[in-house]
Amino acid sequence: MSQIIILAKVLLAAVLGGLLGWERKNIAEKAAGTKTHALVALGSALFTLLSVYGFFGAIVDPTRIAAQIVVGIGFLGAGMIIVQKGEVRGLTTAADIWVAAAIGMTVAVGWYLVAIVITAVIFIFLLIADKKKYKKSIKEVL
Repeated sequence: MSQIIILAKVLLAAVLGGLLGWERKNIAEKAAGTKTHALVALGSALFTLLSVYGFFGAIVDPTRIAAQIVVGIGFLGAGMIIVQKGEVRGLTTAADIWVAAAIGMTVAVGWYLVAIVITAVIFIFLLIADKKKYKKSIKEVL
């Protein structure tokens, strides 16, 4: 696989992850925003590509790195979840970071349409599912 294609995949993953992060930061006003989500998706895509294409001649199991991505992102997501005044906060953002990693991995294996559609579905769901709790409306942000 050419390095141009690898770069295109990683950049697409970053854009899709960044879109989800944009919603978290600018609409839902959460701490983990565009940069965090873009980096998670980009890193997941890059690790996936490395696991599949980076170890020529070696006997490797590419699923091992994928499994470690899931564990690592779970740890990162756990850091987003807090209990404040008896209320659990950060679950949606933690789940969003987890799915951003999955989107990055999906792009890396070449399932572009799946990654784009899933990103759109999640983005739309985040916008409409709990919009009455948002402090800003979409019109105010745009």
